[in-house]
Amino acid sequence: MNLKKADRTAYDFVKEEFGEASAEEYKARIEDLYNRKVINEKKRDNLLKTFADIKGDFIQRDLGDTQYISRKAREILEELVRVVTPTSGKITKKLREDWGLVDIMRELNRPKYEAVGQVDPDTGRIKDWTKRNDHRHHAMDALTIAFTKHSIIQYYNNMNARTDKTSDIYGIEQKDMERHNGHLRFKLPIESMREEAKRQLMQILVSIKSKTKVATRNDNRSKAKSAEGGMYHKIQLTPRAQLHKEMVYGRRRKYDTTLEKVGSAFNAERIGTVANKEIREALIRRLAEFGSDPKKAFTGKNSLEKNPIWLNEDHSRAVPLKVKCVTLTNFFTIREPISKELVLDKVVDPKIRALLQKRLTEYGGDASKAFGNLNENPIWLNEERGIVIKRVTINAGLSDPEPIHEKRDRQGEIILDKEGKPIPADYVQTRNNHHVAIFEDAEGKLQEHIVSYYEAIARKAQGLPVIDHNYNAELGWRFRFTMKQNEYFVFPAEDFNPTEVDLTNPNNYALISPHLFRVQKLATKDYTFRHHLETMVEDKKELRGITWKRITNIETLRNIVKVRVNHIGQIVAVGEY
Repeated sequence: MNLKKADRTAYDFVKEEFGEASAEEYKARIEDLYNRKVINEKKRDNLLKTFADIKGDFIQRDLGDTQYISRKAREILEELVRVVTPTSGKITKKLREDWGLVDIMRELNRPKYEAVGQVDPDTGRIKDWTKRNDHRHHAMDALTIAFTKHSIIQYYNNMNARTDKTSDIYGIEQKDMERHNGHLRFKLPIESMREEAKRQLMQILVSIKSKTKVATRNDNRSKAKSAEGGMYHKIQLTPRAQLHKEMVYGRRRKYDTTLEKVGSAFNAERIGTVANKEIREALIRRLAEFGSDPKKAFTGKNSLEKNPIWLNEDHSRAVPLKVKCVTLTNFFTIREPISKELVLDKVVDPKIRALLQKRLTEYGGDASKAFGNLNENPIWLNEERGIVIKRVTINAGLSDPEPIHEKRDRQGEIILDKEGKPIPADYVQTRNNHHVAIFEDAEGKLQEHIVSYYEAIARKAQGLPVIDHNYNAELGWRFRFTMKQNEYFVFPAEDFNPTEVDLTNPNNYALISPHLFRVQKLATKDYTFRHHLETMVEDKKELRGITWKRITNIETLRNIVKVRVNHIGQIVAVGEY
């Protein structure tokens, strides 16, 4: 229910899911609990808040937090320097415009906007431009603040005195300002400021901390009279990321029937799934005649079209070209409340699915009316015995979740299967991948090995290295490098080869910058990289290769170079680290 509620307040959830009448009933129950002093006033107010109330509270609270942080930052800085003078965003904005620093950011971003057709051909202006889509705008603001003098702040704080020619403000205006296109603007602090600022901005490499740590060792303590010193100590691994999604799934099995063409894939195992016993035995005999080699038995001159397998002596019946195969497959389920979002085709029980379909038909296919208020209008499974349907088991559509427990009997003992192995239970969907390890196989082709956070933690707990450099070593695989979220890679281009450039030399950063990308997300043979300057994560197809890359062909990774960018934007290592 919490997952369905999502980020809605309790009151909004009841009102949207069950209607106005249920919301009033909910409000009355909360007031009753408050009047009976079961809950306090603050708890009552929180339970009755709407999202609009919280949004307003957040804005005020956020402003208060910002003010406190600003005051605290000033106190800390005053311990290091004698005078700390606060400025404002209004002053910084004015100076950026006066000094032409905003124009520099526009120049640096122009190729990107031209690629998506957001540059007006008549005026040359960028449409819907914002400096906030480039991380370097922070450096630009810092540069502006660094050249902001006390006199500038004084000028803006005392604008009303500018008409008094005996005042300091008038003097500042005469000394530090100049008239441009009929308006006063502040003079450049240094003559070559724009050129130098552009050069420095082009050399900036943005550093984002990579998620490399898997777990930390913590000393968990608990009070106990019997323990020495009155405390129990236990060293445990604490994961640094969520291992799996919150849902816990059950496992069921079902028979899947398919029509398969007899061919080179029909080895003994595949033939064992053929439904018809007579056909299955005939295929096994043909396979045995050719030394259990399905390619020889069922292709070429021995294909069923050219060399049929007869099922009787008068050759009137033969094994068909396509045979029915039945396999027992796993599928994973979860319990969900009946609501308008429920997909009926996913309901596992056919009887319950039919009852739900009947209810939906009665209300003309309107799921909101059919499943809106089940308290007043229940769906009966057995009305005589008072059994109603409120939750159903659905097929979750998962492919490879991980079990977190084993089945146990009432005494808590692990239940074993026919082979003496524990039976897994309580499946979860692993949340994130920790890394992708890239290997080169014996034939020189690149191969991947994806490791989830769940598996990484398991290896750590067993004392094994998180990255298995010897994975498939017996098959001739050779480790190349790993990719983790927020790790950096330099990509080659037609006019740029990273192996021919000293990547650790700061003088080359402007050359490297257009080709430097960080790992954004990882999936099986599907890797997304984001340019290191980008603040947005939009995948506009026009900007593919400029602001983001999506790699689905693993061979594309062959010539990329992994680098380590430290916390101040310097490349300090090249290659795996």
